[in-house]
Amino acid sequence: MNEKLKRITHYRLFLPLICLALVLLVNMIKTPTFFHLSIKNGVLYGYTVDVVNRASELVILAVGMTLVVASSAGTDISVGAVMAVAGAVCCYILSGGAVSVNEYHAPWILGLLAALVAGTVCGAWNGFLVSRMKIQPMVATLILFTAGRGIAQLITKGQITYIRVESFKLLGANIPGIPLPTPIFIAIIVVLITSIVLKKTALGLYIEAVGINPTASRNVGIKSKQIIFFTYTFCGLLAGIAGMIATSRIYSADANNIGLNMELDAILAVALGGNSLGGGKFSISGSVIGAYTIQALTTTLYAMGVSADQIPVYKAIVVVIIVTLQSEEFNRYMRKFSARFAARKAEVAK
Repeated sequence: MNEKLKRITHYRLFLPLICLALVLLVNMIKTPTFFHLSIKNGVLYGYTVDVVNRASELVILAVGMTLVVASSAGTDISVGAVMAVAGAVCCYILSGGAVSVNEYHAPWILGLLAALVAGTVCGAWNGFLVSRMKIQPMVATLILFTAGRGIAQLITKGQITYIRVESFKLLGANIPGIPLPTPIFIAIIVVLITSIVLKKTALGLYIEAVGINPTASRNVGIKSKQIIFFTYTFCGLLAGIAGMIATSRIYSADANNIGLNMELDAILAVALGGNSLGGGKFSISGSVIGAYTIQALTTTLYAMGVSADQIPVYKAIVVVIIVTLQSEEFNRYMRKFSARFAARKAEVAK
């Protein structure tokens, strides 16, 4: 029995799942109807649906951030700004440069593709700086973190660009006849495709090898620069997808607020998922669990009447506790403490 318990507690996703379960338990205690679901006009409603829906952008960003962290032992702090750039590019093309339109000035698919290309280009820029120019990831991505929203403002001429067309809202709302919001399906598709590619090809192994020791991996023939460049480029693409969802939710390009502080939540999701920020081995599923934990925590705080200005403080406290529980140093200390306690207990028994 002890062996089984030890095996369970050492399972990689054990702590992330426990943290998510605790947050959901608090939600259930605070809001007894938290798991209650209802259907109105063919659409599924409920707190849990809202959590999963609102976490969709964060899940997508967390997937890209996981690969960036694993390959380069660094983080991409520009993903929030890249979301704003992608939204601005799309809305500018669809509106023809106008502030508000009731019909497309260009095909919707063209605006979507342009947004994804913009996100990919931003990611490639970060990847170039990190992999080729050997700039520290935090410093390299700080460039777009600082300039990204300014670029989005230039594209939209400092205005909030509105696209008041029903079909534009589909990415952030519900497709008629389908009870669940569209962002949930987009997040699932992103996670599934990424996981399948990483498991069915050698890419996942290469990313881990480069993250653990780029020099050794290069000596055995792995092109570490290309791997790092790819992960940042892919992260930019996913930021573009998340930006399109966020833009569709509010049917407008708001350069100041789209993706604001999302980069911090994405990094936290990776950490809460049990992934090491030092690079190497990674778990996409762990990061997804971390993303849902953060969103569930945010929902909990709102339900408890905490204001939006105070939420970051409470969130930081909870995150510090959760990360501490997952820390190897803390676990090592607890093992030593348990051993000492057991030894003293044995002495008293004698």
